[in-house]
Amino acid sequence: MLRYHLGWLDQQGQPQAGSAPLNLQPALALASCGALGGDFRNALPVAASVELIYNFTLVHGDVQAGRAEPGDRPSIWWVWGPAQAINAGDGLHALGRTTMMRLAQKGVPADRVLKAVRSLDMACLTLCEGQYMDLEFQDQMMVTTASYLDMIGRKAGALASCAAESGALASGAGDEVCSKFGQMGRSMGMAWQIARDIEDLWGEHGDGMTPSNVLNKKKSLPLVHTLENAKVSVKRELGSIYMKRVLEPGDIAKMIEILDGTDARQTSQAKAQEFVDQALAGLEGVSGVSQDGMEALASLGRWAAEGGR
Repeated sequence: MLRYHLGWLDQQGQPQAGSAPLNLQPALALASCGALGGDFRNALPVAASVELIYNFTLVHGDVQAGRAEPGDRPSIWWVWGPAQAINAGDGLHALGRTTMMRLAQKGVPADRVLKAVRSLDMACLTLCEGQYMDLEFQDQMMVTTASYLDMIGRKAGALASCAAESGALASGAGDEVCSKFGQMGRSMGMAWQIARDIEDLWGEHGDGMTPSNVLNKKKSLPLVHTLENAKVSVKRELGSIYMKRVLEPGDIAKMIEILDGTDARQTSQAKAQEFVDQALAGLEGVSGVSQDGMEALASLGRWAAEGGR
């Protein structure tokens, strides 16, 4: 089941060609290590660890949202049932944690390996808090921008923070520098989440025709922005859609039309870029960061702000 989820096998257990999409967290781990002059290969256990943990959240998230086909294939729970999907997600979590311990095989001292494992455990706890908030928001009509940002800072920012901090740790950087990279990673993760929320609403072609979380009444920044800033008549129209017990695909098109009328997409894109700028600004003057390393992180930031596609 794990190999199937990761795209290595099909449902019959036969090898499958192709590769999984690149995610921000492992890229951040490698780029952070390299930016500080370290050999990126020393951060491979970090990259593999956070990738496994991210996939643990996807497997459980599919069960929570009832997503039968989140990408180009049915989800684990749809093929093998929710109970086995929870099993598989727990397995990915355990693998992620033990994989972080492989830093010891790269010559990282035991006390620093423990710091990385603790960072990972705290990130898992924090992202579960963020997921709890995200699910709670589905039952609330009004969610403030501040609450949304707090939620994604936990749900998406925590693991990205761990990736960057632990990547810096693998380079041999000191505690203060690692902390700075952790802060950078959190902002990058928030930018990435906002951009992915935008893509989930408008789709690859800008028409909103995606297998969207909107059907589960997920609150994303474009929607939150509109509910906070639109005219009362617009809020009422949007509210009439969300008051339905179950949203239908046709409701999404109407919602996109409303959001387009409030510049929600442009405002949200600007906020994603703001977090990338904030992330990079936080590394200015940090000892040991090379110019090439900053350029690589800036490139990664641009990629994140575009949804990482």
